[in-house]
Amino acid sequence: MTTVMLVHGAWHQPTTWAKLETELHALGHATHTPALPSAGEHPTAGMHDDAAMLAAELASLAGPVVLLGHSYGGIPITEAAAGAGNVDRLIYLAAYMPDKGQSMYTLHGIPDPEDTGGLFPLVDEPRTALYGDLPDAEAEQAVSRLVNQTVRSFAEKVDAAAWRDIPSTYIITEQDKAIPPALQEQMAARAAEIRRLPGGHSPFLSQPRRLATLIDEIVRPA
Repeated sequence: MTTVMLVHGAWHQPTTWAKLETELHALGHATHTPALPSAGEHPTAGMHDDAAMLAAELASLAGPVVLLGHSYGGIPITEAAAGAGNVDRLIYLAAYMPDKGQSMYTLHGIPDPEDTGGLFPLVDEPRTALYGDLPDAEAEQAVSRLVNQTVRSFAEKVDAAAWRDIPSTYIITEQDKAIPPALQEQMAARAAEIRRLPGGHSPFLSQPRRLATLIDEIVRPA
């Protein structure tokens, strides 16, 4: 059985995957949802801490594993999967897809911060940026669950790019208000395969069954 490891984005927690997990389980996939140290109660954790934790989690799984990163989660999965023998595929869901030596700042083409300590401010208008295609009540609940995120996680550069050695799929969210589709297109050009979903930045909440079906199509042998 394939295990789909779901890696959340910035300001999020593993509980954000609950609806998608239910749909993936119904399709016969096991799931694993680690919590990134840089999100929540670890004010000094960076991307390398996230990647190291993910590498340890991967080592604990028998495999095969499909490693999916959403948004910021694409950065630590890129480093963590390098050299992992049990990862069959990487999936970047509206995610940053860095090359070696790149960070979130690099991918946006902006200078590195002088001070990498402290917390990064929450994205402007998170209800619109992250959950624009959710009903108001559900969007407000999702916003209320967001946590702190460290600057260091966005500033640290990856030491390895696993997508150079492991097959990869990029899922572009076509009406995304958080990571512009044009930037997603640029990063997706690095992937072996590109898929697309209509809708906003968080399809695991707005259309979990459709996303699960797409993931199933990507990972099932032909």
